[in-house]
Amino acid sequence: MADKILFVDDEENVLSALKRQFRKQYSVSVAAGGAEALQIIENDGPFAVIVSDMQMPEMNGVQFLQAAQKLAPETVRLMLTGNADQKTAVDAVNQGAVFSFYTKPCSQELMSNALQKAVEQYHLITAERELLEGTLNGSVKLLMDMLSMVAPEAFGKTVALQEMVEKISTTMQLKDTWHLKLAAMLSNIAYVTLPPETLVRACANEPLTTQEKDMVARLPEVGKNLISNIPRLERVAEIVLYQQKAFSGGGFPDDACAGEDIPLESRILKVLTDLELHKSQGKDYAHALKAMAAESGIYDPEVLKALAKTLASGEGCEHKNATVDTTLNGLRAGNVLLSNIETVDGKVLFAAGHKITETILQRLLNYNQITKIKEPILISIDGKHDTLDDVMAVAV
Repeated sequence: MADKILFVDDEENVLSALKRQFRKQYSVSVAAGGAEALQIIENDGPFAVIVSDMQMPEMNGVQFLQAAQKLAPETVRLMLTGNADQKTAVDAVNQGAVFSFYTKPCSQELMSNALQKAVEQYHLITAERELLEGTLNGSVKLLMDMLSMVAPEAFGKTVALQEMVEKISTTMQLKDTWHLKLAAMLSNIAYVTLPPETLVRACANEPLTTQEKDMVARLPEVGKNLISNIPRLERVAEIVLYQQKAFSGGGFPDDACAGEDIPLESRILKVLTDLELHKSQGKDYAHALKAMAAESGIYDPEVLKALAKTLASGEGCEHKNATVDTTLNGLRAGNVLLSNIETVDGKVLFAAGHKITETILQRLLNYNQITKIKEPILISIDGKHDTLDDVMAVAV
């Protein structure tokens, strides 16, 4: 597919000439002014290159290119103008972030070379983004696979947390929830570093030794260190670090951060994590919320209010998916588990909420040859779960 070029100029004869010259080499669009061009970018973008005139009615070239940069930051911007004074050039570079600046009249050969260089620059920019996104996606998927296989009970806690994050985000009308959703997914990743015996006791909320309590208390720091190595996840790492911090400033980490200085996403995770802890102890949501509200200085009051509103509206209730019992041989890639997959002797292999992949299927079939897997297995047949792929789609 030919690269897309947008020419913007208020002179119709200039647009006609440019379209005629380059329509065989590129997919060319034209606009008679900045407002029209911005509409074309929204409807027909992304464009590899935008070439804009400077002097146009209502919106000059610098103003248009500034607006275009916000709509399509990866698009390479050129300026072609009859106004070649120094101030115009400086404004175009500094404010419009143009890649190159050309004056009229501009020969076809010179413009052809300019477009070729600009398209090459666009390909470099998009290739770097695709590489970064691939690294990000692959790294997060690897961490989630590690958690589900090494600590399936902790993965199960993560699934429950994700569901509540979706509900409370709607109540709080949060616009940018990508960091929060990803932090919820990765909030328990550090559980993979615990000794097996400690891991089992911690996930079952059983008594721990003093040394084990210290290990569990420092899990947010371990998680932060694991996540910090992944590009673009610095903010997520900070959220995970502060996920157990009390609103008054107490708890881990032991620093001066308190109140609204704690990331909002961390304050939300603190409330929702402790809600699930109360639930695991046999309390219903109403009694859990009452107990949490009585703990002064632990939770952000506004987040607690949002949680109460969420629960009162029924948003906190579990979604009733259509379900079916199946056998191991009946599992298919894409199925979402609604019950744990366990061996006949009670060992959890994959927790409820996990999305089955071809790799997991093969692992289960191999495992079944050594230790039989308990059947039937409860799965969702409509898959209404916020999976890793759903969250990463927002990121990219």
